[in-house]
Amino acid sequence: MNKETKLRIHNITAKSALKFGSKAWVLKKREEQRLEEAEMKFLRHLLGITKLDKEKNQCIRGKKGAQNIVKEIKQYQKKWLQHVQRMDTNRLPRQALKHRPEERRDIGRPKKRWRDQIHFED
Repeated sequence: MNKETKLRIHNITAKSALKFGSKAWVLKKREEQRLEEAEMKFLRHLLGITKLDKEKNQCIRGKKGAQNIVKEIKQYQKKWLQHVQRMDTNRLPRQALKHRPEERRDIGRPKKRWRDQIHFED
């Protein structure tokens, strides 16, 4: 099997599995790193490059024209946000997006929320 076919299979299967459910994720730095590591591991294997070759990730992505998976997920989330904002106000995803809980939050550092991550206008 040639490299182009392997890359197409990766984009169809592996990337889809990595991105499954990502429209509702709150990505932390460590999770972003792990997603990038998984993608780069496949691309390195596909091209026959080891870490000892000391090739930069950008060079490897450039060789195959692959986009960063974290950027793809963030674009996907923005598309989902735009879709939800176009929905009627009586639809459940739109209500969940606009919901503001009344109770107080726990003591300590606040957890990262989806709407904080996306930066949208009310």
